Amino acid sequence: MLASIFQKFIFQTLIIFSLLIIFFLLYVKYFEKKGIFYPTSEIIATPKSKGLDYQEIYLLTEDGVRLNAWFIEVENPLATLLFCHGNAGNISHRVEIIKMFHDVGLNVFIFDYRGYGKSQGRPSEKGLYQDALSSYKYLLQEKKILPQRIIIYGKSIGGNVAINLAFQIKNGFLICDSAFTSALDMGKHLFPFLPRFFLRSILGVRFDAFSKIKEISIPKLIIHSKDDEIVPFKYGEKLFIYASPPKEFYILNGSHNEAVFLHSREYISTVRRFVEKYLEGQK
Repeated sequence: MLASIFQKFIFQTLIIFSLLIIFFLLYVKYFEKKGIFYPTSEIIATPKSKGLDYQEIYLLTEDGVRLNAWFIEVENPLATLLFCHGNAGNISHRVEIIKMFHDVGLNVFIFDYRGYGKSQGRPSEKGLYQDALSSYKYLLQEKKILPQRIIIYGKSIGGNVAINLAFQIKNGFLICDSAFTSALDMGKHLFPFLPRFFLRSILGVRFDAFSKIKEISIPKLIIHSKDDEIVPFKYGEKLFIYASPPKEFYILNGSHNEAVFLHSREYISTVRRFVEKYLEGQK
């Protein structure tokens, strides 16, 4: 009788444990889709709302996905900034920072990843990398911009996309703001109770910036806020420490999304000084 009760208890425990594992795996997959990629389709503003003229552009990636982008020009630009935005919203949520870059003398080319805004397709790590590379090639081929005059800029997950692009092309400048070392490190931060080997097996993305930053020889400016509540400061610091020179580290205060606006004048002057410094070195 006791053995039967014990067997029943073990069986029920295994059932509950299995259900918990299934629930957790479903949650991780949901997090991968909604926590990593969170696109919206509605365009809530354009550069016109900030008094800026712009070109609306559609381009095809090498795998045939149609992307939407904006090109905002200035007279006598210092350089052209290729903007890889974060994981949420779309290009219309970046109008304010577009104006900041424009007002400091930079052309801005900002594109929506596949599945974001008016761009076709569905987002994926490989897809985001392809979108950035195709946008870069558009600047070279259609806008005839010299590669040494292109700033690859990325914010948050866009920082990881920018690092991957810089790793591929090895030209121009790299600026990454609030990037993280890898998806595995972020997974460990979010799920500290799980062993790394288990996280590695269930995460559907890598976004491994750490191994690539060591191999990028172009000038790089790494930006991170000490108060970042989404991507811990230690990851930006680690990227800077292991990055190959030339490199600079700009430390901010403020939240993940607000730090740039709390320090807008200093932020934009730091970017311009960084670019001017290394452009002068090219002469």
